[in-house]
Amino acid sequence: MTTAPAPTLLKFIGSKYLVQRLVLATLTGRPIRISQIRASSHSSPGLAPHEVSFLRLLDAITNGAQIEFSYTGTTVLYKPGLITGSAAGQGAQGGVIRHEVPADCARGVSYFLLPLCLLAPFSKAQINVLFTGPGVITSSTETGDVSADTVRTAILPLFRSFGIENNIELRILRRSNTGKDGKGGGGEVQLVFGHQVRLPKTLHLMNAGRVKRIRGVAYSTGVAGANNARLIEAARGVLNEFAPDTYIFSDVSSAPFVPAPERNNPAAKRKTGLGFGLSLVAEANTGVLYSADIASPPSGGEPPEDLGKKCAFQLLEAVEQGGCVSNIAAPTMLTLMAMGSEDVGRITVGKDVLGSEPVMQLARDLRTFGMSGWGLREGDGDGEVVVSIVGKGVGNVGRKIA
Repeated sequence: MTTAPAPTLLKFIGSKYLVQRLVLATLTGRPIRISQIRASSHSSPGLAPHEVSFLRLLDAITNGAQIEFSYTGTTVLYKPGLITGSAAGQGAQGGVIRHEVPADCARGVSYFLLPLCLLAPFSKAQINVLFTGPGVITSSTETGDVSADTVRTAILPLFRSFGIENNIELRILRRSNTGKDGKGGGGEVQLVFGHQVRLPKTLHLMNAGRVKRIRGVAYSTGVAGANNARLIEAARGVLNEFAPDTYIFSDVSSAPFVPAPERNNPAAKRKTGLGFGLSLVAEANTGVLYSADIASPPSGGEPPEDLGKKCAFQLLEAVEQGGCVSNIAAPTMLTLMAMGSEDVGRITVGKDVLGSEPVMQLARDLRTFGMSGWGLREGDGDGEVVVSIVGKGVGNVGRKIA
């Protein structure tokens, strides 16, 4: 009996696209080594707290994965295992994996949610993860992460195009903005992803259509609810001229408490995650979604009126870029197309979206992991490109072996 040769170890340098490469390694079953992670930094070399937390999350939802660190944390060796999700006996308690995010995390919860949503359709069992702890930030952040509301309203509905639509829910149990120093929030978010597939359906999305309605959520955490009204009024003042069917929901919640032990009071707690923000989603008559997201900075100083207008203009800019996918959703859509059945899928993408650094790097990484190259041709609209991707039929390699 002959055994299959071990997959070739892929080597990468730097941590800029660490999560993307870890996800592709898990989906394809290819071991990777990432070296020189902030090796030149004198104050904080090696993996950042949010990157270590993501590796812990990967270990929790997989079985058989091997993660090795160098002494300084500047090199990581990752050998992926089988994606088991929240299966009994694999670290889940009562069918739920509790993942605690440390207080020094400066990334929003979408940093964990977006890659988790890419892995969830190929899991052996449903994925049910509760993000908790003093480091959970549900709002958008200055580091480029979108809010949990945008993931719920602008990312999760896109899986329907690939035949993945049942038992998918994102619950924001406790809201939070970034802390005073830009780290930590104390929020709580639960992702339930119960629709597993062997392979995503082939996608053909060529016509962006016209925007028919705009929906959104304005949220205030631990501050006056009047901030929501000011956000909504400023955003509607811009958007009503283009789409009269505009409705923005208002959500006011109290600030979360996080542990802050003192010398005389070890059980002391303090409020954190104060602030407000706005998430907007424009829906076209073909089901295409465009999104924009903004939140008050940790240092404060920006009035709600300015933030509301800025978010509205960001949404209009996303629509103006054209195509059938926005900047934030493009990596998810293109990765699912590459993982799909062995057929040619097509999607129209705006030139600004296609030419962005994350999408270009995704194309390079997909080729490195053995996926097909992309075919490009001019689209029907001005500034649009039709991207053709041949699915590799990879699915979850671990499930085929099992």
